[in-house]
Amino acid sequence: MDNLATVLGWNLAAVTSMMFCGWLLSLAYKNVTLVDSLWGLGFVLIAWISFGLTEGYSGRKVLLVVLTSVWGLRLSGHLSWRNWGKGEDPRYGGWRRASGDRFWIISLFKIFLLQALFLWVIALAIQYGQVSARPAYFTRLDFLGFIIWLIGLIFESVSDWQLARFKADPANKGQVMDRGLWAYSRHPNYLGECLIWWGIFLIALSTPNSWWTVISPLIITAVLLKMTGIPLMEKAIVDTRPGYRDYIRRTPAFFPWFPKKDKS
Repeated sequence: MDNLATVLGWNLAAVTSMMFCGWLLSLAYKNVTLVDSLWGLGFVLIAWISFGLTEGYSGRKVLLVVLTSVWGLRLSGHLSWRNWGKGEDPRYGGWRRASGDRFWIISLFKIFLLQALFLWVIALAIQYGQVSARPAYFTRLDFLGFIIWLIGLIFESVSDWQLARFKADPANKGQVMDRGLWAYSRHPNYLGECLIWWGIFLIALSTPNSWWTVISPLIITAVLLKMTGIPLMEKAIVDTRPGYRDYIRRTPAFFPWFPKKDKS
């Protein structure tokens, strides 16, 4: 546990420093949207710091670092490409207008440092999963976790790609994306991210006394379903796209299912 405390302390310091630097950049560019790109990178940073500071089973350590890096770098790259050259995200723009001249300091705590704290807590499974040297082999939970992680990565990657293609077509401006995976779930990318974290948790669960790291997938699921994910996203869309209310009526928000047919 002494080693765990060291790992947790270094990782908290690292992601806090990263987010503080991001905040300084946001002041220069007057745009806090870059925090979205730092989100995935923060988990990659934690995974590699944990790898260097722990003496757990090397196979599991490598597995956690690789899975986290693949997911985090893909997500960061996708969000950076999506936001490049565009203005501030409407979510943050609303907070900026509401906060007025105090937004520069409010953004440090409400956006950057708060996300650093959430990031660090959600990454508990990544950190603890690398501490224990037992069992010194892959278990069924490791394999199950990898499969769930892979399904989640496919869901998130494919849905992001489908949405990007849809938005790239000028004919779809102002229209509702209801094709591909989006025909069966209004937020298949969020579903994919949740599956990724449940998969990582199962890998960590293969080590002794790791049940408490369930906080990782529980928090990210709650954030996406009830806090800054679906609620904020749909609040911003429902009044700007006329067909979105009907899309809500016929399409599940999260878990995929066949869309409801229009009543004749």
